[in-house]
Amino acid sequence: MTARIREFLKRRKDEGPCLVVDLDVIRENYLAFAKALPDTKVFYAVKANPAPEILKLLAEQGSCFDVASASETEAVLAAGAAPERISYGNTIKKESEVARAFQLGVTLFAVDCDAEVEKVARAAPGARVICRIHCDGSGSEWPLSRKFGCEPEYATDILELAHKLGLVPYGVSFHVGSQQHNVEAWDRALASTAAIFRGCAERGIALTMVNLGGGFPAKYVRKTPKLESYGKAIFRALRKHFGNAIPETIVEPGRGLVGNAGVIEAEVVLIAKRSPEDEVRWVYLDIGKFHGLAETIDESIRYPIRTPRDRDETAPCVIAGPTCDSVDVLYEKNPYPLPVSLTIGDKVLIEAAGAYTTTYSSVGFNGYPPLRQYVI
Repeated sequence: MTARIREFLKRRKDEGPCLVVDLDVIRENYLAFAKALPDTKVFYAVKANPAPEILKLLAEQGSCFDVASASETEAVLAAGAAPERISYGNTIKKESEVARAFQLGVTLFAVDCDAEVEKVARAAPGARVICRIHCDGSGSEWPLSRKFGCEPEYATDILELAHKLGLVPYGVSFHVGSQQHNVEAWDRALASTAAIFRGCAERGIALTMVNLGGGFPAKYVRKTPKLESYGKAIFRALRKHFGNAIPETIVEPGRGLVGNAGVIEAEVVLIAKRSPEDEVRWVYLDIGKFHGLAETIDESIRYPIRTPRDRDETAPCVIAGPTCDSVDVLYEKNPYPLPVSLTIGDKVLIEAAGAYTTTYSSVGFNGYPPLRQYVI
């Protein structure tokens, strides 16, 4: 919570939950990444929060961008970034979207299988491709290892196919899992990456880039290592596996850039017990899984929640959203401590909510409008 957000919420008059994002925090975060990883380019993961104001600020700061669709590509270009600063990092894309991005000037695409290589070769002839490999996401709160990435031993074959089809095999990418708490998580993935570089070199293919992915955490309830610790650990791993021949490197922070810049203001709609003997209260908010808090699935992301009564005695609560869907429960396996004095109508602040909230909000489930966002 910044003073600017606090002042904005004091003046706010409209009803319903909202997200307020402070651009000053994002600017500071970008500069912190540039300092912690001075030889690595930052490619902001647009999916975290594609607000035009955020994209414009980062474009002005010199950031590059990781996009997942043609629409995100168009948004980045509209914000003032050149297509040379865009990486199309989604490995699952329609051929028509590849063609559209290529038409707009994008020449860097991620792949993780032969079929995707063939698709890019047809729709974006001569483009550069990076092969995404599967890696262990242990240590992260939001793993990303199940759906994307080939097994490392197949990457050399995929990149060789790209070469045969007239593409430029450019490098290797991976993702150690979102909200990664282990600063050494990059080491194992970089060992696999270095082996792929050697395997390609033996086939006459010289790779150029390593995409280190995201994973850099926002500060929620759990304590996180400092960004400088990640930078030092990644550089150690690069030196360990590549020696003095360290390739070009990029990172794709999303949550780490914008997460702590945003605060959601919500309201307590109902407080109830399932029975008179039940010691655990149910606290229902006017925001839930379907309105931006999808990352509470399996209680993976535990947001800091502040109330106007935080100095009072607390007791564990189940926190749920307002919809008629029983899935719309945020915290139940691990009840959340909230003040006993909390009452219907109280405002609550959900902190570190700048990433992966507005874009997860439904367009009108149960008639509730999408999560409103203010960028200040």
